[in-house]
Amino acid sequence: MRLSELLKGIYTKPLPAHFQDLEVLNISCDSREEQKDGLFVALPGFKFDGKDFIKDAVARGARIIAVKGDGVNSGGDICVLEVDDPKSFLYAIGRRFYGNPSDKIKSVGVTGTNGKTTVTYLLESIIHADAKRCGVIGTVNYRIGEKILPSKNTTPGFLDNQRYLAQLVGSGVDYCVMEASSHALDQGRLEGISFSAGIFTNLTQDHLDYHKDMEGYFRAKSVLFISLASQDVAVINADDPYGQRLLPICQSRIFTYAIDAQADVRAQNINYHLSGTHFEIVFPQGRIKIHTRFIGKHNIYNILAAFAWGLSQDFSPELIRRGIENLTHVPGRLEPVENNNGFFIFIDYAHTEDGIVNVLKALRAVKPEKIIIVFGCGGDRDRTKRPKMGRAACDLADYSIVTTDNSRSEDPQAIIDEVVTGFTKNNYEACVDRKEAIGRALKMARKNEIVLIAGKGHEDYQIFKDRTIAFNEREIVKELLG
Repeated sequence: MRLSELLKGIYTKPLPAHFQDLEVLNISCDSREEQKDGLFVALPGFKFDGKDFIKDAVARGARIIAVKGDGVNSGGDICVLEVDDPKSFLYAIGRRFYGNPSDKIKSVGVTGTNGKTTVTYLLESIIHADAKRCGVIGTVNYRIGEKILPSKNTTPGFLDNQRYLAQLVGSGVDYCVMEASSHALDQGRLEGISFSAGIFTNLTQDHLDYHKDMEGYFRAKSVLFISLASQDVAVINADDPYGQRLLPICQSRIFTYAIDAQADVRAQNINYHLSGTHFEIVFPQGRIKIHTRFIGKHNIYNILAAFAWGLSQDFSPELIRRGIENLTHVPGRLEPVENNNGFFIFIDYAHTEDGIVNVLKALRAVKPEKIIIVFGCGGDRDRTKRPKMGRAACDLADYSIVTTDNSRSEDPQAIIDEVVTGFTKNNYEACVDRKEAIGRALKMARKNEIVLIAGKGHEDYQIFKDRTIAFNEREIVKELLG
């Protein structure tokens, strides 16, 4: 796109004549990216100032620099745009450069503390059951058309989102399903996306190192629903107190789901088994039986959310059921690991108190002989949840092995010491080495018992202060079992 076209109505100051027709090949706010004939926006940040990286961007080929204020010299080959608000400028030109892609695809945002990933997989399966195409942006990976890209964040940055949506539009994809993290909503990474629907799963303690308190956390989540227009859809968990708080602030159409409260979509006659769950969904037009490989009450909520969204899109109940039942597992979400030893092994991403409670209650409901859990807490994150996670494991598991998660810059043993303060019974041990901890649990397990390895789920790495190592728990379990 020609620079003069890109800036029309956005940047009103005169441009040097020899830059008017410059073909802008890319836009970036990260100097590490390819910049050939690009426009680099120097954003001020919490830790760094984009001005400090202008030379790097120019060295990589940037021809236009947008920066707040003056004081930056422009040479003959560089055009400097002095803007009042670099962030607003970036959002405006980013949408224009990529052709406002969210106006041409149905985007669905899924937010909440737990369940986002599973809900996105369920929606994708329902959409595929209707013979339509779907892109997914979330924690496990980014599925963009025929490409599967590694996930850097649950929700990418603003420009990445615009780029991915444009690629989906160009590939003729019908829907984009996105996990909307509280950080992304608070930081404006989802600005410029016209969501056709927002789904709320639940809200429990997490990320308070960033949001400071639950009110700040809730405000960030509510951004998605405040932005929905009257023709859009909000799908909300009516059993969650924060879901109830969302209802009066939504201007869109509302579809509620619940197990206990009155709602548009409800679950009844629930039967849990280790092989899956059977239950009925009751909705205004009738009822339908669901047989799913997923286990646990939390997964029933996830299925209800997906079913309610499907109804809001006028999909038939039978098609929605087929889409739900076609999905047999989600990576790292109560993912079973087959073995010939007579006990059951599950890998799960549970890394909050509520996550631990949900998954342990789900496993308790199938009445195993014993539950052994291996888990830890991440470093450089909300420290107040550590003893709470310990207490949850103490109360709901028969035995716990507390170990290292992604300790990041913290001392792994110090994190473990904080976790074990939540134990009120002597039903645990500590083991800093996570592989060794998994090995201890597997040696301890007997027939009809369950080993739950929690915290990392789909991740295939472990982060320490000075290194990141490969750590695929499915492969580790197979290796330890020989």
